[in-house]
Amino acid sequence: MTRPEPTLAQGWCALSTLHNRIDAHIERALQSAHGLSTREYSVINVLSQQHDGEGGHFRMNELAAAVVLSQSATTRLVNRLEDRGLLTRYLCPDDRRGIYTDVTPEGLRLLETARPTHDTALREALEEAERHADLAALVAAVRTLEPAG
Repeated sequence: MTRPEPTLAQGWCALSTLHNRIDAHIERALQSAHGLSTREYSVINVLSQQHDGEGGHFRMNELAAAVVLSQSATTRLVNRLEDRGLLTRYLCPDDRRGIYTDVTPEGLRLLETARPTHDTALREALEEAERHADLAALVAAVRTLEPAG
């Protein structure tokens, strides 16, 4: 009996499985070593890449889109990180209705210590997923996205 061709839904299911496996592995590593969730890490990481040039700072809706959360969930997450002293907020100098969020020096230190944990956990999760026939092709595709360097 021949195996049927994979459907679009099966491909989506495999992609979702790969994402969930990776996310869970990274979550455990970050929580254990640094007391950070993957979402918290993502927010701090995205905000650490801001700059002072045109379009260099994220408004809350842009941050929400960048970390794939609703605006209300992003606001709650930013509030928690601000309470921990990892982020700070201030009014946009050009538009007093806008509020920007920035990473504090403590947040940057935590990010720098957490980054190797994140990257190691990501590599481990990809290596584990690669051993599963239904995920190996997706892992190979992810690896082609890695920047050269």
